[in-house]
Order: sequence, then C-alpha cells, then structure tokens
Amino acid sequence: MLSQGITVLGSTGSIGTNTLDVLARHPDRFHVVALSAHSNVTRLAEQCLQHHARYAVISNPTRAIELQSALDQLQCKAEVLAGRDALSTIARMHETDVVMAAIVGAAGLEPTLHAVQAGKRLLLANKEAMVIAGELFRKAAVEYDATIIPVDSEHNALFQVLPENFANGLESVGVERLILTASGGPFLHRSRDSLQNITPEEACNHPNWDMGRKISVDSATLINKGLEIIEARWLFNARTDQIDVIVHPQSIVHSMVAYRDGSVLAQLGMPDMRTPIAHALAWPDRIEAGVKRLNLTALNKLEFYPPKLDSFPGLALAYQVLETGHNAPVIFNAANEVAVEAFLQERISFLQIPSVVSATLDGCETGKIDRLDEVLEYDRLARNTACKAVNLLQ
Repeated sequence: MLSQGITVLGSTGSIGTNTLDVLARHPDRFHVVALSAHSNVTRLAEQCLQHHARYAVISNPTRAIELQSALDQLQCKAEVLAGRDALSTIARMHETDVVMAAIVGAAGLEPTLHAVQAGKRLLLANKEAMVIAGELFRKAAVEYDATIIPVDSEHNALFQVLPENFANGLESVGVERLILTASGGPFLHRSRDSLQNITPEEACNHPNWDMGRKISVDSATLINKGLEIIEARWLFNARTDQIDVIVHPQSIVHSMVAYRDGSVLAQLGMPDMRTPIAHALAWPDRIEAGVKRLNLTALNKLEFYPPKLDSFPGLALAYQVLETGHNAPVIFNAANEVAVEAFLQERISFLQIPSVVSATLDGCETGKIDRLDEVLEYDRLARNTACKAVNLLQ
C-alpha cells in the first residue's frame, strides 16, 4: 500500500494532536506533509520535528520569524509558510492526499473548501464549515469528486452505521431518523436558576471529553449539539424532522440510526476522539488507534434522557435556524462564537450566551447564499451585531 500524504489544519489543538498520535502508530501507511497552527509556535515546531513535516504553516503572519527560529533551534528543516492563504496552499498541494480540517470556528472555512475543490479526501472536524456553508460544500464535493468523512464522534458514528448510498436520500435507504447523542455536559441535571453564576472554569470541565475551551462551553450550553444538527442536515442529506437529539451521559453510544423496520443501529465506543479519527483516516479499512477497549460488562448502566430545552434554549434555536435556512446558520454560528468568547472573558454570564445568539438572529436580515464571499460577509455582519448585543448586556 502506498503511503498517504496527510495535511493537518490546526495540528496543535485537541483534534490535531490526537490525529498525530494515530498517524505515529502507522508510519508505513501515512506521512505528514504539512502542519498548521494559528499562533502556538513552540508546539508547532515540536510537532514538525517529531512527525517530519515538510511544511510548517503559521496562520498569524507576525509569528513567522519566531516559528523559523524555533525550527532552527530544533534543527528541523520544515519550510515555513505564513498567513491565511498559506492554509489553502497546503490544503490544495499535490503532495497531500488527505486533509484533516481541525481549525475551530469560521476561520477554517476557506482552506477546508479549497481542499474539497482540489478533490482531496477531507476529514471534517471543523463542524462550522458544514454549518455555515453546507450547501456549498455538498455541491463542491460532487463537482470535484471529493470525499468528505465526518470526524465529530456523533457524525462519524452515523457515517459508520448508515448504508453507503445514503446520499440519495435517507428514506430511499429505509432510514426514519438520525439520533445524535449528547452527553449533557457538566450541568446535565442542573436547573436553569442554578446556572446563573457559572464560571468559565466550571463550563470547561467536561465530564467525559478532553476538548478545547470553546467547544467545552458549547457542550455545556448544548449549542454544540445544535451546530451538529445543522451539520447533519448537510452531511447526510436529511430533513429537520429526521434529526433527533437524545441525552446520554455516559458518552458510550455516540449516535444511532433508526430504520423503518424498527431496527436501531448504534455505534459504541470509549469517549476517545482517536476512534473516529482512525476510522476516517483508514476508511474503508480499520486500523489500531491506541484506544482503550470498551468493556460492556463493566458498565453499570446506559442512560438516555430527552434534552431540557428550558434550561438549554440554544438547542431549540438551532432547530429554528435550520427551518429558516439561507444565512441563518451563519448568523447562529457567528453569534455563538462571539458570545462564548465574551463569556470566557467574563464579560457576560453563562445564561446570556443563548440570549446574545437570539438577539443577533433577530437583528440580522435573512438572505440567500450562493458564494463563499457572501458567507463571509454575512459572518462579518453577524459578528458585528453580536458584539453590540454583548455590549448591551454589560
């Protein structure tokens, strides 16, 4: 088997580091072409040395000299590229067979789309790409014969238990519903009143998963699951009424597919992102991921609950956004990013995050999206509106 060239967009984050862990277990099967980070120069240089990357990309161009110095000190010969355009360059280059898109937020949209337009196999960990430009991605994947494999544990689970021809329509393959599981985050059984004074540290203390701060807060508000609903609509060509959410605190069942004959197929595994990463890297094969094996007999119970929409209104907002369509998901995502950042800076409270999102949706006009520049413009306008909403709460 020929070794595949891998580029990791966002290699210093949680998904990126787990991807490199899996790649290191299979040196004969994969080799690293390029790694990127926004500003974590030290970690990026260390990764490039360890994994023999050909290119080291820093999206913050002011850190390029610092990165070159760090590489020189390590005697690493990786070529330095800098700036946002450099991310698209490494996503498109011919040496790259597979692109792991692990840049959090809207910042990863352009290079991720360019990877699709270059016909690469895209391993999609950046859910915002499908959330804010899902229709563009679907059309590009068909036009450029690209393969998109979801890496989010929930969507990867659905991908594993759906028939291969699901793109023709879920009903055509006997599927009634997609069931996304949510851990419920650290505040699963808390009342809304008890969430008034939540600190960023509490919100980032996820009971099952080791994630970045932004995603951890999204999990705590359940807006993360709302983003996943929108992503599932585009990944699996699903209608809004075909996507359900169920709370599963143990994070053992990662998602389920309900078929019209009454069967429900589920993908189970330990809460370790290396499982979906390894699946996406090797698909349709299976490879060792370094993950602890699931011992079903050691589990006391598996619990499932309906989500509490009164305590976590962000999830209900996501369903409304999906029904509205057009640019509403762009506004939803941008407003949430602004609100979460404000919360992490202790400028607004935990319960004010969905309030900022709702106010931004109300304050922005609905419009159609046909091009990437339109996505980016709606994103900019929504962020400005969200910033104003944050300022009004202070």
